[in-house]
Amino acid sequence: MEITIRDISKSFGGTKALHPLDLAVGSGEFLTLLGPSGCGKTTLLRLIAGLEEPDKGEILFGDKVVFSSAAGKRLPVQKRNLGMVFQDFALWPHMTVFENVAFALKARRQTDRLRERVKEAVRFVRLTGMEDRYPHELSGGQQQRVAFARAIAGRPEIILFDEPLSALDALLREEMRVELIRLVRELGVTAVYVTHDQSEAMSMSDRIAVMRQGRVLQLGTSEDIYHCPVNEDVARFVGKSNWLAAEEAMFRPEHLGWTAAPGCRSWRAVIRQVSYTGDRYELELELEDGTKWTGYRAARANAGERTTVYVPEQHIYKFLSKEEVIHEIKSSSAG
Repeated sequence: MEITIRDISKSFGGTKALHPLDLAVGSGEFLTLLGPSGCGKTTLLRLIAGLEEPDKGEILFGDKVVFSSAAGKRLPVQKRNLGMVFQDFALWPHMTVFENVAFALKARRQTDRLRERVKEAVRFVRLTGMEDRYPHELSGGQQQRVAFARAIAGRPEIILFDEPLSALDALLREEMRVELIRLVRELGVTAVYVTHDQSEAMSMSDRIAVMRQGRVLQLGTSEDIYHCPVNEDVARFVGKSNWLAAEEAMFRPEHLGWTAAPGCRSWRAVIRQVSYTGDRYELELELEDGTKWTGYRAARANAGERTTVYVPEQHIYKFLSKEEVIHEIKSSSAG
């Protein structure tokens, strides 16, 4: 199911939560809304769900208009045929796994073949045999699966995720990333996923919309956003970056080298700090003009050591002009 957003905006009191924006999500696409707290990503998700009403604009699911300020149309959330998975799982503690999943179907009055549909959803998330357990008898990952089973029991064409992994520990988060992607792909549904975690966004998404202060700064694949950020805000938020301020340019730490090669530029630096990260050493470098850079090495170095560092010219990225950025966002939104 495609999602089309046209000229949508939202304010709360005198505060602009979302500036007018256009966005298109392809059928079966996994799109992530990525940004810091207060950037508007959850507001946009709630507008898509129907939990909040836009000030103006239009939202379509396929050819169906679910909101239009011009036409005065607003389809209630229960009629939008979508599922939602929340940050806190939102499971009823006094209900079993079966009852929690069934509750969503009953709330929508989708009681035809209820037991069969609940069993099917539970089986899909690999919780068969746990139908009679209560939430407190489940691990965090199992509770997340119950929340997902509840979201898909009504067979929605769209699933919305609001930071669903943030309550889990780091190891379980990594496991659940893989599991959520598997489940979404097998269902073939369209997914919109909200997170502030760049690792989640980069590893899970078909495309990412990087947001800040109610605007979409960049829309593209993980590779596009990491290697070709449109401005400093995107570059600093997604991955680590080293800056050539006078040139309005940057490069990623993995492109900093320690031996001379054709086509490289060079700088003198002092190693200020060395940190071991398990698979490599991460170094903080200070250039002669006081600029701080990050670099990686396979072998240990010593703090205070003077060195020369090299960066291939082709890995020094210069930012697009404002006009080029606007063109890129419009082109990505349309596609």
